Amino acid sequence: MWNEIEMEEYLKKNLTEGRLKHSLGVRDTAEALAKKYGADVDKAKIAGLIHDCAKQMEKSKILDICVENGYKLDYVAYKNPGIMHGAAGAIIAKQVMGVEDQDILNSIEYHTTGRKDMSLLEKIIYLADYIEPSRNFPGVDELREAVNRDLGEGLLLSFNSTIELVISRGDLIHLNTIDARNYIICNEK
Repeated sequence: MWNEIEMEEYLKKNLTEGRLKHSLGVRDTAEALAKKYGADVDKAKIAGLIHDCAKQMEKSKILDICVENGYKLDYVAYKNPGIMHGAAGAIIAKQVMGVEDQDILNSIEYHTTGRKDMSLLEKIIYLADYIEPSRNFPGVDELREAVNRDLGEGLLLSFNSTIELVISRGDLIHLNTIDARNYIICNEK
């Protein structure tokens, strides 16, 4: 597996300066959350750093990578290909960077949509992506406070916010997000 310096070099070549800053912020936020909630700090740093490694690929390339690697894409993915950058990122992390740890790969894959029964690391990466310091949107401070009180509370708030935003834009909601929200309500409240 590549070391952190090699991963950063890859990101410098494949992301804009702003997206790189975001990725570094997610790494640092994931590290802090891992320490707070008892997750593996090294895994959190790696997953946080490279979670968006495919974010700025052409949308058709994202879909091609997913299909070539056995993903069955649905109408939501074809209507909004960017939502699959997590899956493409997990593929790049494994095939290019040599990441073998399945929890890290899952954390990268599901950092945009979430999914039901998320691991602790998956929750941390999902939320670190949402609340890292450069994020600035209405409600982010409330979300940061919720995450610092309880991961489940933070996840539910973030899923609610995401679903409301997607609806307000008239876009499609990924079924993983709905499943993730429902799972938290049924199992973690």
